[in-house]
Amino acid sequence: MATPLRIAVVGAGIVGVSSAEWLRRDGHEVTLIDRIDPGDPKQTSYGNAGLLARTAIVPVSTPGFMRHVPKMLLDKDGPLFLRWSYLPKLLPWLVPFIRNGREDRVREIAGSLDYILGDSVDQHFALARGTSAEKYLTTGDYAYIYKNRDSFAKDAFGFALRKEYGAQWEELDRKQLHDFDPNLNDNSGFAAVLKDHGWLSNPGGYVAALANAFKEGGGRFLKGEVDAISPQETRPNLSINGETRQFDRIVIASGVWSRKMAEQLGHKVPMEAERGYHMVLKNPAFKPAIPYMLAEAKFVLTPMDSGLRCAGLVEFGGIDAPASAAPYGVFERKLRSVYPSLTWDGVEKWMGRRPSTPDSLPMIGESTRAKGIFFAFGAQHIGLTSGPKTGRIIADLIAGRSPNHDLTPFSTDRFDRS
Repeated sequence: MATPLRIAVVGAGIVGVSSAEWLRRDGHEVTLIDRIDPGDPKQTSYGNAGLLARTAIVPVSTPGFMRHVPKMLLDKDGPLFLRWSYLPKLLPWLVPFIRNGREDRVREIAGSLDYILGDSVDQHFALARGTSAEKYLTTGDYAYIYKNRDSFAKDAFGFALRKEYGAQWEELDRKQLHDFDPNLNDNSGFAAVLKDHGWLSNPGGYVAALANAFKEGGGRFLKGEVDAISPQETRPNLSINGETRQFDRIVIASGVWSRKMAEQLGHKVPMEAERGYHMVLKNPAFKPAIPYMLAEAKFVLTPMDSGLRCAGLVEFGGIDAPASAAPYGVFERKLRSVYPSLTWDGVEKWMGRRPSTPDSLPMIGESTRAKGIFFAFGAQHIGLTSGPKTGRIIADLIAGRSPNHDLTPFSTDRFDRS
């Protein structure tokens, strides 16, 4: 390989840890920087459905999406929440987000998402194999649960799009579904069971274990706050806790907080916090054998080491606002409509901020305004799934290896041009 470089990776979530580890394996001297320990509950990577959702290529904004927004916002059991005082700040992001829901544009976005998601199960195993993180990986099916076949038919566009990119599924009628899971309520009458997926039994533990493997292999973790980033003629600088440090390359992978650093470099980054929620039921009387997407409720049930995790729903209200109580109520009411006999001992509640761009695509690649600084952020609610692949792409770009795919849809300057 070429001469090893001194590289800083800012952000120790799944994308940052993956980038750091792939770069370390390339022989570079890598420093991973975050104010929070990898795997800590305060990290966005800690809270999610734990899915390796390789068929999650359909963006939220699709044809007809806007027609359903008022109902979702007014329904107390709906999947979408908005702090109305935040709406004026949200509009510059929301308008292009809705425009990207045209069918032709959705098809383009899905193709790009398939590139970073389609082989995600293999990418996670390639990164975790031989480390203590591997024990958290499970492979299996992933079921979308519906009231009936008619409800499934309403999702025909999304499933047809998934099929175009190789998704396969088995359809279960009411009897087959209840034979598979006798605990389900009669309201659950149909399932589409997607094949060849995976999930994590402990997302926080997984990220922490990957970070430990990185450190055991010679990587360095620096706990601190990045105050500023600045390009230089030779090597870029970072200010960490007020101290300036110089590196050969810098990777920005700190999720929604990456926006501030990218804007310091002169980029336009219209990125919003897609505030996601989860609730873990401790010691549940039973758990599903595989993850379920409750299709009408639009959240996922995942069996995990800590219990049964309910994860999903979306709230827009900026970065700083505290968690709302309403989403947790939706979790419980919808869960009881599926599993009316389920009991549990306690609950863990969590809220995090997922970095979402108006086109539902991450920003991956070298800054066009600052040589030697690379972006790896903006993966909305698929960051866990796409993290290892994103990290591999970053390592390839820094090594001068050309990915076998056009990365233009992920370009770091695409919003500068708009």
